[in-house]
Amino acid sequence: MQFRPTRTAERSRNLLLNGLEPRDSATLLEGAEPVTLELRRVLYAPNEPIGHVYFLNNAVASIIAPIGNGGGVEIGTIGNEGLVGLPLLFGVDREPAHAIVQIADGGVRIPAASFQEIVSRRATIRTRLLRYAQSYVSQVSQSSACNRVHSIGERCARWLLMTHDRVGADVFPLTHEFLALMLGVRRAGVTVAAGTLQKAGVIEYKHGHMRIVDRTGLQGFSCPCYRIIRDGYASLHHPETAARA
Repeated sequence: MQFRPTRTAERSRNLLLNGLEPRDSATLLEGAEPVTLELRRVLYAPNEPIGHVYFLNNAVASIIAPIGNGGGVEIGTIGNEGLVGLPLLFGVDREPAHAIVQIADGGVRIPAASFQEIVSRRATIRTRLLRYAQSYVSQVSQSSACNRVHSIGERCARWLLMTHDRVGADVFPLTHEFLALMLGVRRAGVTVAAGTLQKAGVIEYKHGHMRIVDRTGLQGFSCPCYRIIRDGYASLHHPETAARA
């Protein structure tokens, strides 16, 4: 008998889910429910139990680390290439950072207990998710190095390209305040960086919406970190392509 994936799996744009074998995907999604994720929604809070794992479609989430005095800075970005709730994969139910939605859309969520039970007994699922975890750790490491040595303008271009990859659209909502949080800089610095990109004709920003006008041109403003991070995820989801690169 030919196996058919669940309707939830068929609708998903999540590359991690779609990369699983159909039986594994169906098993993982047995207890899943579709969710709409609003801007700034908290997916899990600092040092509180993580209740669900989220597989995003066109939504994008940020992992924000505390830096004292109520402030925070983005240390990781997650879209349709992965999952939100990674500590659960390692048997940990909380972390000091928190996860918030930076680009609204939808996805599916799985209760933490169900996710951990399935991962513990299905080695094929666990192996695939651990490979993603390594790619995510590489992203965090590369972003940390990038934040240390590259200019705000280069980092801004990198972040916009990564978001563009994930949302599947040239226009997405974005405020200077939110981008400043993502880059860990003052709003004035983001205003200057975005202004430079807009004057160059590679983006258009107005009324809280970002439009990617010239993606190739935007890549010219980015540091090499964008390609390093992109290629890391490409090797996870399309290993045959990475092998030829």
